[in-house]
Amino acid sequence: MTPEQLSQAILDTLHAAIADGALTLTATPGVWPVRSVTVERPKNRDHGDYATNIALQLTKAAGMPPRALAELLAERLRRVAGIAAVDVAGPGFLNLRLAAGAAGGLALTIVEQGAEYGRSRTFAGQRVNLEFVSANPTGPLHLGHTRWAAVGDALGRLLEAAGAEVTREFYINDAGNQMNNFGLSLALRANGQDVPAGQGLYEGAYIKDLAQAIVDEHPVLPSLPEDAQVEAFRTAGYKMQLRLQQESLEKFRTRFDVWFSEKTLHESGAVEHVHERLAEQGHVFEQDGAVWLRTTDFGDDKDRVIVRSNGERTYFSADCAYYLNKRDRGFSPCIYLLGADHHGYVGRLKALAACSGDDPERDVEVLIGQFVKMVQDGQEVKLSKRTGQFITLDDVIDMIGVDAARYALARSSTDNEITLDADLLTTNGPENPVWYVQYAHARTCAVRRNAEDLGFDKGLAEGFDPKLLEHPREQDLLAALAEFPRVVALAAGQREVHKVAHYLEDLAKKYHGWQSEKKDCRILPMGDEKPTQLNRARLWLLEATQIVLRNGLDLLGVSAPERM
Repeated sequence: MTPEQLSQAILDTLHAAIADGALTLTATPGVWPVRSVTVERPKNRDHGDYATNIALQLTKAAGMPPRALAELLAERLRRVAGIAAVDVAGPGFLNLRLAAGAAGGLALTIVEQGAEYGRSRTFAGQRVNLEFVSANPTGPLHLGHTRWAAVGDALGRLLEAAGAEVTREFYINDAGNQMNNFGLSLALRANGQDVPAGQGLYEGAYIKDLAQAIVDEHPVLPSLPEDAQVEAFRTAGYKMQLRLQQESLEKFRTRFDVWFSEKTLHESGAVEHVHERLAEQGHVFEQDGAVWLRTTDFGDDKDRVIVRSNGERTYFSADCAYYLNKRDRGFSPCIYLLGADHHGYVGRLKALAACSGDDPERDVEVLIGQFVKMVQDGQEVKLSKRTGQFITLDDVIDMIGVDAARYALARSSTDNEITLDADLLTTNGPENPVWYVQYAHARTCAVRRNAEDLGFDKGLAEGFDPKLLEHPREQDLLAALAEFPRVVALAAGQREVHKVAHYLEDLAKKYHGWQSEKKDCRILPMGDEKPTQLNRARLWLLEATQIVLRNGLDLLGVSAPERM
């Protein structure tokens, strides 16, 4: 019995008590009716397998003391198949203990569901636009982009696992003067000239390499007139640098459904006419010859200029057009994953949503990722071997590998600055969290291979006896496996992918503990022993653990190796 099944059993018991007149609940906003009952693992396992405070929540709607309501529910829940005992504690908590078969039966459920175990319809019907990375196409992806590449992709996987329809989107900042500066920088390098400092041009060593690669493909470019050269290098450089970014992300197992060009917003007239669309809601005004959006009406720290007094559109006007474009495509929520230097965008994007007539708490979300640094041999690594400047995504892959990087970046809350320790993350030992989890999966595969070598399998479902999985460590492992669907839904809903990594580490710990040196929970028969039903039951539990470890790692975009 999973926590979801237990929650449903309690809810069904409530409805049955109402139907036969034993209980009357009046409609109470925010309290009753309820769609699901929260059940939690008590910190003290002596109190049972699960606990719920539903009686305390419904005491007002029921018009009776919470302990009396708890006693009424407990009496009925004791008759539910799979529940071994129900106790009322304190002011009205319900402590529930599952029957051994109900707990052990979860192993069969997991094996039968396979890759589907942990998935749900929690956010079915939501069309989520998830924008992340969104780097300028003027240079390689750096360490900051790498964090969002790992977290953003994992969040997309989580949301899909929880039933949402997700579109992963990369916003290409390919409009504005930066692109002209990019073209000029490439043209200068292609002609053997240095890029002057302090003029907003691109001075990195990668510019020289990129310029040479462009000339190799298009030898005629350096002979063009100066203006035509800048335009040609801008176009060729944009295409080549974007392709390099896409190749790096592909190596990092990060995919996007949409590569959205900012330039198209300008070419389509969306930016030019955005203030006219926003004016329909009454929050646009003119002052000092400029057109403004009154975002302070909705908590922004200042009003925002859309059109300057000289007629130029601001960068914020493109932000507005892009948000409206997302909403026109039917997305809600629109989730932005932005870097640590974008804190100001939280207020302005939420205010923009409100100014356009949307619900800023429902239709737009902004997540800010804090800074990342990398250390090796105890020293911070700041310079890229490739670019001579910042650490790139490709550098990270070379130094620690895709699995270690994705896992390490996903296992910390984005609210926290993090340090990637290259020495730790390339260590084969339990102190390396990604190795620890992957090793647990590989170990389950090794046991299954050994079972096959012995000609021993778990047998048919009809022969599986879940009551045999009664050892305390088996009960702890089953309890952890039962939590996986809830962890997935919670991590997706709270946009906190690190909850999955923390769960996997706890699950790996429980698995390693189950198969400890005590050898009192042996899965395989020893010597000339014949396989027993207990051996077979434990093989079911082993396979269930393997499936959940694999499913969880897949949600983080990390491989589940079968050998290590």
